[in-house]
Amino acid sequence: MEAAIEEQAAAAMQELIVQGELQPGSLIVIGCSTSEVIGCTIGTAGSQAAAQALLIGLRRVAEREKMALAIQCCEHLNRALVVERAVLKQLGLAEVSVFPVPTAGGALAAQGMLQFVEPAVVEELQADAGLDIGNTLIGMHLKRVAVPLRLKNNRIGETNVVAARTRPKLIGGCRAVYNRPADGLDK
Repeated sequence: MEAAIEEQAAAAMQELIVQGELQPGSLIVIGCSTSEVIGCTIGTAGSQAAAQALLIGLRRVAEREKMALAIQCCEHLNRALVVERAVLKQLGLAEVSVFPVPTAGGALAAQGMLQFVEPAVVEELQADAGLDIGNTLIGMHLKRVAVPLRLKNNRIGETNVVAARTRPKLIGGCRAVYNRPADGLDK
């Protein structure tokens, strides 16, 4: 089962990157209920084996495509996030003092603390895109404006995967132009 979870996670991540037209250096938030992945109700049966497989698949694609990951903790840690310390420094984020474990943070966040090179925990950030594995609600950590993506790879294990990318706000009124005019700017 873990091999299938790893490959499904990798496929969903790759599809998010392609559909979302993400560029190297993009930050992707991952919310996950490993309980849901193994067919149980969220928060009832977290699985370290599923978390390990998920993170291996997600990191393999993220590293190859030069993306950064932020792993969302569960509500017991107010949906704080595990990131690499390099991401914390690059984005000027404030670190908080906590060590996510399976029963307070969630299995995937706990795996992030073990597998990341130099993990750090932050309370909030604004990611460029995200994968929500098991309906954990990642919207609070996405930049405005979130745009849902319809993935073909929309299941990992026994649960649904929802994906989103972000775009800048569209501002202006009826005269506003949002793309470079093909015929120049003199008209």
